[in-house]
Amino acid sequence: MNRVNMFDVNFDNYDFQDLLAFMEDVISQKSHSYILTCNVDHLIKLRKDVEFQQVYADAGAIVADGMPIIWASKMLRKPLKQKVSGSDLFAKLGEAFANRQYKLFFLGSASGIPEQAIKNLKVRFPNLNIVGCYSPSYGFENKEEENAQIIQMLIDTQPDIVFVGVGAPKQEKWIYNHYMHYKVPISIGVGATFDFLSGSVKRAPHLMQKTGFEWFWRLAQEPRRLWKRYLVHDSMFFVMLGLEVVKQFKNEAGRSGNQ
Repeated sequence: MNRVNMFDVNFDNYDFQDLLAFMEDVISQKSHSYILTCNVDHLIKLRKDVEFQQVYADAGAIVADGMPIIWASKMLRKPLKQKVSGSDLFAKLGEAFANRQYKLFFLGSASGIPEQAIKNLKVRFPNLNIVGCYSPSYGFENKEEENAQIIQMLIDTQPDIVFVGVGAPKQEKWIYNHYMHYKVPISIGVGATFDFLSGSVKRAPHLMQKTGFEWFWRLAQEPRRLWKRYLVHDSMFFVMLGLEVVKQFKNEAGRSGNQ
């Protein structure tokens, strides 16, 4: 599979079926890996967060989760196939997970929400094999005893895939720090997915998702929590895109000069 380098990130040029093939490969080999779903917020955080950079350096697969990144790839003439977001995993791959009887574990969100998400998913995919769920306490990532309890839970239930929904970059860092201890084949951060699946948070209409305005919908729903992320931090993306265009131009000029 070819990779696309943008914003100092090596994106795997995957659609959902490619991602499923990657998962199948890791699970069949009984290996241990993790997948990153990179959005604009990740790109902004990566500029200054050295620990997050290390998480990215060791990832098994990195997919583009956000229409702005897809548009940027087209503008830079290295188009990525598809937006592959954690929130769409079950809509796109739920049937495949059920058919293959992959054992799944949900880690994250407030108490009762993963359970409701599971109930709703079972209506759509009755054969889905979900072996457990857990809602961690606030600040759990710094609680040694709770982390040990979660790791033991994963060792006991032996899932093939663990979905971690506690927000970025916390979920990715938690996976990075622990995945070799709990030894689940696939770990993936899925943000607010359990909230969407449970119905506790309404997801943006499909048209807004497709046109890249899902961020606006989320901002309208949770303005106090999200205004700084979307209106201040993420606006830096346009500066980064400008720098990427300049870098691309210089690389192309350099290549043509050497011919």
